Amino acid sequence: MGKGGEKGGESGEPAAQIRFYTWEEIQKHNGRTDKWLVIERKVYNVTQWATRHPGGHRVISHCAGEDATDAFQAFHINPTLVQKFLKPLLIGELAPGEPSQDREKNSQLVEDFRTLRKTAEDMDLFRANPLFFSLYLGHIIAMEVLAWLMVSYYGTGWITTLILCCILTTSQAQAGWLQHDFGHLSVFKKSSWNHIIHKFVIGHLKGASANWWNHRHFQHHVKPNIFKKDPDVNMLHIFVLGDTQPVEYGKKKLKYLPYNHQHEYFFLSKYLLPLLSFLVPCSHALPDANTFMHFFPFWSRLDPFSRPLPSLLGRFLESHWFVWVTQMNHIPMEIDCEKHRDWLSSQMAATCNIEQSFFNDWFTGHLNFQIEHHLFPTMPRHNFWKVKPLVKSLCAKYGVQYEEKPLWKAFVDIVG
Repeated sequence: MGKGGEKGGESGEPAAQIRFYTWEEIQKHNGRTDKWLVIERKVYNVTQWATRHPGGHRVISHCAGEDATDAFQAFHINPTLVQKFLKPLLIGELAPGEPSQDREKNSQLVEDFRTLRKTAEDMDLFRANPLFFSLYLGHIIAMEVLAWLMVSYYGTGWITTLILCCILTTSQAQAGWLQHDFGHLSVFKKSSWNHIIHKFVIGHLKGASANWWNHRHFQHHVKPNIFKKDPDVNMLHIFVLGDTQPVEYGKKKLKYLPYNHQHEYFFLSKYLLPLLSFLVPCSHALPDANTFMHFFPFWSRLDPFSRPLPSLLGRFLESHWFVWVTQMNHIPMEIDCEKHRDWLSSQMAATCNIEQSFFNDWFTGHLNFQIEHHLFPTMPRHNFWKVKPLVKSLCAKYGVQYEEKPLWKAFVDIVG
């Protein structure tokens, strides 16, 4: 049971009773109908709030029974404002003798990482450059307009169609990286503006649901490569990943597909992706109103119902681009069950970087800095290279592996 205590105010009258809890007690409250978490040594009961959480109930549930301080700071661009919503959920504090971190995590490493984050804030690395994102959106719109003009003047002959496919593939891929920026609230200071532009880019340009993306993608970020918590490694029995899942499936004699050939039908999955995304743009959530605009002539959408070939071929090519880039940073890394690591260690175990170059930065939407992005999701991508030396130095200090590889090797490692 939690221990009670009282603090007297300046008037000498007793203040409201403060309850103290041990980690042993807090860790018991991590079920579906009973969720506590700790932020800066304060204990919150988020059981009822989870269903109203803007990021979805699963992402906050994944932190139940743990210290969620670093996750809380990572995803909120205005923690002070969000604290107002937490205040009614406050039920107590960690007992004075309890460490700030649960499960014997390295408290010095955690504190050093938080100091690094404070340093990045002091360096203004969380401030976006409006010109960068304006030019980025501009080059996407320019490609869309160019495609529309080509159709208007040259029709849809074979040569025009092939050129259109290249243009649409590039604009769609780049729009995917751009919606990722707005979805992570890394462009504007106000969350509302980020959400508005995010819905515009992912809905109008990509034909997907912003709500679906938010609820799914943030789960991936809070618990990357963790079975049953990261939806990106929940492959619905199509693939077995990591070192432990193949053994587990083998012992239980589960064989939904011939997994010994999964490195071959992995390529087939990239062929099915464009068809599914074309027919069912958002199958996991109700579509946003913006999503339906994707299926009307909008710049170079080319009205996919009357001119399906350029759109389908563009989707087909983009699916290869998307799958290789999004998987190269995670699939070759550790994929396992929950180990309750600290924020830095958990992100480093699940992510790797790709060598920097102008082409790599553009081609991957700066996801070649996957490590820095996962540590600081709200940091504008054009500042990743600035914080990278600080991250590498901290990893070296504590012997945490910082993996970086060439682009070609990253592609090969996925198949491996």
